[in-house]
Amino acid sequence: MELAQNQEQLEKYREQAKALVAQMTLEEKVGQTLNWAKAVDRLGIKAYNWWNEALHGVARAGVATVFPQAITMACAFDEDMIEKVSDVISTEGRAKYNMQQKYGDTDIYKGLTFWSPNVNIFRDPRWGRGHETFGEDPFLTSRLGVRFIQGLQGHDAKYMKAAACAKHFAVHSGPEDIRHSFDAVVNNTDLYETYLPAFKACVQEAKVEAVMGAYNRTNGEACNGSKTLLQDILRGKWGFRGHVVSDCWAIKDFHEGHHVTNTPMESVALAANSGCDVNCGDLFPLLTDCVKQGMVSEERLDEMVTVLMMARLKLGTVGDAHDNPYNAIDYTQNNTTASEKFNCAVSEKCAVLLKNDGILPLKKGAIKSIGVIGPNANNRRALVGNYEGTASRYVTILEGIQDYVGEDVRVYYSEGCHLCKDKVENLGIVDDRNSEIRGVCENSDVVICVMGLDSGLEGEEGDQGNQYASGDKPDLKLPGLQQHVLETAAACGKPVIMVLMGGSALDISWSQEHLNGILYAGYPGAQGGKAVARILFGDVSPEGKLPVTFYENTEDLPAFTDYNMKGRTYRYMTTKPLYPFGYGLSYTKFTLSDVRLSKDAVTAEGITVKARITNTGSVAGGESVQVYVKAEREGTPNPQLKGLKKVFLQPGESKDVEIVLPAESFGLYEEDCRRYVRTGDYTVYVGCGQPDQRTKELTDPQITALQVKAAEEISWDC
Repeated sequence: MELAQNQEQLEKYREQAKALVAQMTLEEKVGQTLNWAKAVDRLGIKAYNWWNEALHGVARAGVATVFPQAITMACAFDEDMIEKVSDVISTEGRAKYNMQQKYGDTDIYKGLTFWSPNVNIFRDPRWGRGHETFGEDPFLTSRLGVRFIQGLQGHDAKYMKAAACAKHFAVHSGPEDIRHSFDAVVNNTDLYETYLPAFKACVQEAKVEAVMGAYNRTNGEACNGSKTLLQDILRGKWGFRGHVVSDCWAIKDFHEGHHVTNTPMESVALAANSGCDVNCGDLFPLLTDCVKQGMVSEERLDEMVTVLMMARLKLGTVGDAHDNPYNAIDYTQNNTTASEKFNCAVSEKCAVLLKNDGILPLKKGAIKSIGVIGPNANNRRALVGNYEGTASRYVTILEGIQDYVGEDVRVYYSEGCHLCKDKVENLGIVDDRNSEIRGVCENSDVVICVMGLDSGLEGEEGDQGNQYASGDKPDLKLPGLQQHVLETAAACGKPVIMVLMGGSALDISWSQEHLNGILYAGYPGAQGGKAVARILFGDVSPEGKLPVTFYENTEDLPAFTDYNMKGRTYRYMTTKPLYPFGYGLSYTKFTLSDVRLSKDAVTAEGITVKARITNTGSVAGGESVQVYVKAEREGTPNPQLKGLKKVFLQPGESKDVEIVLPAESFGLYEEDCRRYVRTGDYTVYVGCGQPDQRTKELTDPQITALQVKAAEEISWDC
C-alpha cells in the first residue's frame, strides 16, 4: 500500500506533527514557515531548506544525471518512461541528501522537497518557460505529471522517497516581464477545461505533497493569496491535504505589483489566511507580529506548521525513521553508469522526425565527409534547458557525430553564426563565418545544420543571460543569422539536414520546403549528442511526437496576454499548422487493424478502445497509439486527446492494445463549473496521430473514426 493511500499512517503523522507543534514557541513555529526553516534543537528538528529543484534531474547541487528537458521528455508520449526517469531522479536526490546530511550540509538545493513538475499549459509558443512543461494538452500533461510525481514520491507504505510539487497554481503561462503585476483573466470553461485538469490529477491521483502558487493574479486574486484557488478549489473541492508554497518572493508582489494589499504585513496575512504554508522569500518572519496583532490566528499558524511537520515525518527527516528504506541509498548511487545509459535511451525516445525525403538514416559506409554547421552544434547549453544539474560528461551534437563516425569519416565544422547576433567575433564584419560555411559545404557529402534556441534565449524572467523579452520570444523566427546560414548551406547543392534544438515551436516553414530532413531534438539532455548521432545513422528509429503545435507565425494567434483559449493550441485553432500536435515520423511503418470499441453508447462505466498494431516496416521502433474524442455539436473543441498507449515493436511484430476511456473523456466543462456529457453523437478517433488535415498531408496517421452516442446526460461537479 502506498503512503498516499495509507490513511492510518497519515493520521499517525498528523498526531505526531501536532505534538511537535504544541511544544514550539510562537517564534519557533514562524521559523518553520520559511523556505530556510530554522532548527529547533530541543525537539530534534534540524534546519531545513524547502527549496530544491528536479525538473529533469537533481538541479543546482552539483553532479547528477541531466535528463532531457521536460518538454523534450513529453515528446516520447510515454508515461512509463517518465516514471522511470523520476524514480532515477529521486534515487539520486536521496543519494545526495544522505551524503550532504553526513557532512552537516543543509544549504539551499540540498533537501528532499523538489519543486517539480511544472504542469502549466503551454498555451502560447512565445512563453519562455514553456519548455519546463509537458506541452499544450491538458490530458497529456495530466498523465505525465501524475507519473512523474509517483516516480519521485515512491511507493513505500510509510515514507516518501522525495516530495514533489505541482506548479504554478494556476492559469500561468506568461508574459514573463509582467508576471509580478499581471492579472490572467479566464472564463470558467477555460479554467476547468484547460488550466486546472493537470493540477487536479496531480492532487487526486498522484497525491502530490506540495502545490506552488503562481506569480500572477487569476481573475483579480493574487494566486498565492487566492481564496478561490487555495481554499475553495484546492483544499475544498479537491481535498488537498499537503502544503502550499509560494513562488519565490511572490508574496511581496501583493503590495508591490498587484496592489491587492498595502503593506508587507497585510500581504503576509492574506497569504497565510488564504492557505499558503511556506514562504519562499523573506516576508513570513512578519507572521510573529501578524499573530500578536490578530491578523492571523495562532490556530492557522499551527495548521501551517503541522502540515510542514507532516511532510518532514513522511520523508523521515524528522522523528524516528530508523526503518526508512531510503536511508540506505548511498552516494555511489548518484550519476551511475547505468543512469547515463538510461539517459541516452531516453534522449533517443524523445527526438521527433519532422521531415525526411529519404536522406535519413545516413549510411556511414556511403559517406566520406560530413559538414556540421550551426551555433548549437557544439553548444552545451542547448543540451539541457533550464533548472538543470551538472553533468559529469556532456556530449554535444558535434561531439556525438564525431564519436560515432570516428576516423572513418571526415567531419568539417563551422559555428556558422552566433546564436542570436549578426557576427561571431565582435570586431568582425556581419556574417563573418560565411566563407567558412561555403568551404565546409563544398568539401562535405552531406551537411547537418544544428540550429534553434538555448536557455539564454528562452527561459524565466530574471534568468542570467536571457537576451530576448525577459525570456519570452518576440516571434517564432530563428534568431540572428540562422535562417541565412540555412539558405547559404542549401544553395551549395549538397543534401542538408537540420537538427533543431530548443524547447518551443519555431517557424521553420522554409526549411520544411527546402531541406532534405529535419530532426527536432529539443533539449536532449547531457547525452543528447550521442542519441542524435545514433538516430541520424539509423541505430535507432525516431519515435517522438510533438507535444505542442508548430505554428507558421504568430499572426493568427491571439494576443500573448489573452488567456481565452479560442484560437489557441490544436484543441481550438481553426488555421492550419506547420506541424500538428501529436505528429512525428519514423524509419519504420506501423499499421492499426481490428480497431473497435467495447460498446457504442457512452455510459457512466466508460468505453474501452481495442486495436492491434503491427510493425510492417524493416526496423524496430516505438509508436504512440493516440485516441481523440470529438463531441459532435456546435461550439465544442476540435478532437481532443483522451487516450494514449506507447508500444515498441520489432519488424513484423504485433501487439494488442487496450485504452480505457472513462465517461469523463466525453465530458466538457461549462460556465457553471460542471462537466457534462450531453446527449448526442460523439466520434472516437484511433490512430498514430491527430485526426486533422495537416497530419494527413504530412503522413499517414492510420486514423479510424468510430461513432458513439450518449442517450442520457451525465454530469460531475468540478
